[in-house]
Amino acid sequence: MKKSITNQLFDRFWVIAGGVNIRIKIIGIVLALVVLLGGAVTWQVRQLLSQAMYAQLTEQAVAFTRDLAARAADPILINDLYELYTLLQDTQNNHPNVRYAFILDNDGYVIAHTFDGGFPRELIHANSVTDNAYEHTAVINTNEGQIWDTAVPIFEGRAGVARLGLSDAQVRQTIDAVTGQLLLTTVLVSIIGITAAVFLTWILTYPILDLVEATQAVGRGDFSYRVKRWANDEIGKLTDAFNKMAQDLAQAEAERAGREQMRAQYVHAVITAQEDERKRIARELHDSTSQSLTSMIIGLKAMADTCQNSELQRQIEDLRMIAIQTLDDVHALSLQLRPSVLDDLGLPEAIRRHVLDCQRRNAIDIDLAIQGLDNGRLPSEIETALYRIVQEALTNIIRHAEAHTASIFIERQANQVIAVVEDDGIGFDQSILQWQDGHLGIYGIKERVELLSGQLTIETESGHGTSLFVEIPLTTEPVV
Repeated sequence: MKKSITNQLFDRFWVIAGGVNIRIKIIGIVLALVVLLGGAVTWQVRQLLSQAMYAQLTEQAVAFTRDLAARAADPILINDLYELYTLLQDTQNNHPNVRYAFILDNDGYVIAHTFDGGFPRELIHANSVTDNAYEHTAVINTNEGQIWDTAVPIFEGRAGVARLGLSDAQVRQTIDAVTGQLLLTTVLVSIIGITAAVFLTWILTYPILDLVEATQAVGRGDFSYRVKRWANDEIGKLTDAFNKMAQDLAQAEAERAGREQMRAQYVHAVITAQEDERKRIARELHDSTSQSLTSMIIGLKAMADTCQNSELQRQIEDLRMIAIQTLDDVHALSLQLRPSVLDDLGLPEAIRRHVLDCQRRNAIDIDLAIQGLDNGRLPSEIETALYRIVQEALTNIIRHAEAHTASIFIERQANQVIAVVEDDGIGFDQSILQWQDGHLGIYGIKERVELLSGQLTIETESGHGTSLFVEIPLTTEPVV
């Protein structure tokens, strides 16, 4: 089932956020909280201040207009327009926020105003008040901002109406100034918060980064690295747990190295014992059996020379030829048991000679490729194991595979040796590998590979040949 778009976006965000450095995350969180809190406080203070100041502006507009209406009553009654004009000018001059002021008679005509360029007629109908009302205030939008226009009846409207326009410019300036101060405070608090966050993240992340470095050191196999405990918090407990783990790993590595050394000694002892036994048998074959067969051949030759019966002479000669063939087989067997060339000239030359001998004795083409062994010899147990593996594999191919061609590839790499033996023979059913009865010598090869902690892989199918892949790790330096 496919994820929804929301889940996909969340997963994408989490991947991006998860890749950010932890110090940046902490600084970002602190900065976001400071900016969010500063913005919220600034907005709330601005709203409350605006409500309070505009309420005060309305009260001022009403108070100024009522004062103007009360003082304008006498000039209106005595028809003293000059006094009325002077009153309007004094009102505007004494209160900087007063944008204009004018007086309407009871018929709605302007009898005095403070406009220099002529009275705007549309202003008359912008606000009105009934005779029995206390006052009426209307907000007028102009190019210069909002005007609080207040109308107050004079003598309950019998003497006219006093109108006064109060600008909100000062209110807006005050609100903007307070908002600017709050924003500046937010910026200063943000700087302080970032500085504190940097210091805090350094304190929090330094032991974590130290743990990361220690973990990388352990990953490289350096179990001696220990992390300094900074505090008694969760990170301190994590530090203790890591140091305990590193100590346990160091002890386990020491035990493993000891076991590996013992295993190497055991492998060396096993292979040495096997090869010593092969040497003893080869020496017995050469010193005892070969000499006995040689003596037999000489005796049969003498009998054939002194025998007068031609039929018996022919039989003696046949027996002598069988003895000669047996002597050759014993000689070849003694060489296979422990070829001296392996000790004297090394693995590549020993395998080359064995391959030539196999091709000479059998009708099979063998391709041989050896790489990486020209600059130095392998440990003796690995050379012996590889020689025996190739020897046993070729023996299996010649005896059982009915192959026409075979190939051998050996390569020494940085940390291992690989050997591949392939043929185009009839192959076999791998299920026979479950029978531990020594079929095809596979178990001899497998035993040698496992003694050296290697890996054997067999690929075969009836009628399609067989491939053996051997990988043996190099645990010691090559012998020069």
